[in-house]
Amino acid sequence: MLSVLRVHLPSDIPIVGCELTPYVLLRRPDKTFTTDDVPDSAPLDGHFLRYKWYRIQSDRNVAICSIHPSEQATLQCLGCVKAKIPVAKSYHCSPKCFSDAWQHHRVLHDRAASAVNENGNEEEELFGRFNSSGSAASLSGSASTTSLTNGSTPLYPAAVTQRSGGETWFEVGRYKTYTPTADDIGHVLKFECVVVDAETKLPVGHVNTILTSRVIPAPSPSPRHLIPVNGADAMGHLDSDGRVSSSGTFSVLSYNILSDAYATNDVYSYCPSWALSWPYRRQNLLREIVGYRADIVCLQEVQSDHYEEFFAPELDKHGYVGLYKRKTNEVYIGNTNTIDGCATFFRRDRFLHVKKYEVEFNKAAQSWTDSQLPSAQKKTALNRLFKDNVALIVVLEAKFGNQGVDNPGKRQLLCVANTHVNVHQDLKDVKLWQVHTLLKGLEKIAASADIPMLVCGDFNSVPGSAPHSLLAMGKVDPLHPELAADPLGILRPNSKLVHQLPLVSAYSSFARMGVGLGLEQQRRRLDPTTNEPLFTNCTRDFIGTLDYIFYTADSLTVESLLELLDEEGLRKDTALPSPEWSSDHIALLAEFRCMPRARR
Repeated sequence: MLSVLRVHLPSDIPIVGCELTPYVLLRRPDKTFTTDDVPDSAPLDGHFLRYKWYRIQSDRNVAICSIHPSEQATLQCLGCVKAKIPVAKSYHCSPKCFSDAWQHHRVLHDRAASAVNENGNEEEELFGRFNSSGSAASLSGSASTTSLTNGSTPLYPAAVTQRSGGETWFEVGRYKTYTPTADDIGHVLKFECVVVDAETKLPVGHVNTILTSRVIPAPSPSPRHLIPVNGADAMGHLDSDGRVSSSGTFSVLSYNILSDAYATNDVYSYCPSWALSWPYRRQNLLREIVGYRADIVCLQEVQSDHYEEFFAPELDKHGYVGLYKRKTNEVYIGNTNTIDGCATFFRRDRFLHVKKYEVEFNKAAQSWTDSQLPSAQKKTALNRLFKDNVALIVVLEAKFGNQGVDNPGKRQLLCVANTHVNVHQDLKDVKLWQVHTLLKGLEKIAASADIPMLVCGDFNSVPGSAPHSLLAMGKVDPLHPELAADPLGILRPNSKLVHQLPLVSAYSSFARMGVGLGLEQQRRRLDPTTNEPLFTNCTRDFIGTLDYIFYTADSLTVESLLELLDEEGLRKDTALPSPEWSSDHIALLAEFRCMPRARR
């Protein structure tokens, strides 16, 4: 007979919005084992599995700290209560937690105050005494009597199944998987799995159960704003559609999302395991990406299965069309072959797909060795050059007008390159060769069409490195120290390390443009020598800039940029990923305008 041998949950802490999928090990009647589901629609030997989820709700509500969601709250911010800020954001686990978070927490008060003022009320009435320090009240018995729900409707009608010792059990799900809702915050969930006779519909044998820890809310980082680079003092804000209303502008996001294959507890031991799990990170990443409302999205380290099963269908719901290029070699992880690559998405209401180019640096390496090296040296050369990196180049046609009355009916094309150059640091010659190969390919496209270009990605190259110099300056100084090691001669003569594309780093615009409070804050987050961000990658072992958005300055102009984070903005950990930010990189976003031909 069908029997259940083992049931467990892969994640130790349930989080709102993150699907829970228990691991259920079965023994078939023939004594073999399986983890496949056996639904009532396809019984096995006259039996199937029945699942149920319950919320265990006690008479005493439990509040969760808004900063440390795995901790129970002991105090509540009175300013949040008065300002009617979402109650979940008002809780803290200790006075020190509240004090440490105050600089970021007060932003909630400031925004609520601005909303109040816009409605004709006085700011002082609610916020006068919160300008320099916080005010909080302790929660009685380390708990709050305030409801923790947000009014969401359960997937199933609440059904009381048991009440004992001050506890009420509500049935909330009847499928194997369950996604906790805001109504579950602070409560323990119970999962039941039992074999059922297909004819009688009665349980057979032991009922297997699991109790989770208390459900926590999904942490949410402080929102990042668009900063105009035209000298305005005010921060830019996304409109209701997430875009600046001008039809002639478009925004581009570049983001290394950290492949699940690389997000191991050994490498990122400082990140809580629940925050490092893919079910949590994928939802958090999706919320972040969708929240930026970019017209074009360039993602790196996207696993092929995650692209097909998650990002493509989910972003399709938000109006995006996706294109994907996977790396040319698989990484063996556990019992599956995992491969990542580059994914480029664009809004179907803003762009049309015209052409796609796929760059495989392994093929370029094969071609170079075939033409330049004798047979005896090819194997050694290819072992050094074959790193499986790729680039995805997409040509799009804008559906919005950019050229004005001087060019009626002219097609506005745009070329977007998306790459991840993750070559080992000891192979600087290979890294530079890959970047040079990509740029030469882009030059050919530029020669065939009058087309603005964007080059986005994780180049694993810090500002001032040879690859960065080639991208930003169009050449590499022959005396650059990274040219010293070139055992294959792939960089010789050094005079060939040039390109004619007028590329400029988008984020260097913070250093070049105007004055204003927002710009001055961002300038302090730039390296004064290179005018690049101080960091785009931030782990315990490394803090520095590896990611860039380059654009052709003769055809595009930067309108605004997504504000940079500072180390303080990452809270006290100053390391990624974290519960708030689900990659070890930060997203970069630039808003551009196509320049009229008269200005080129």
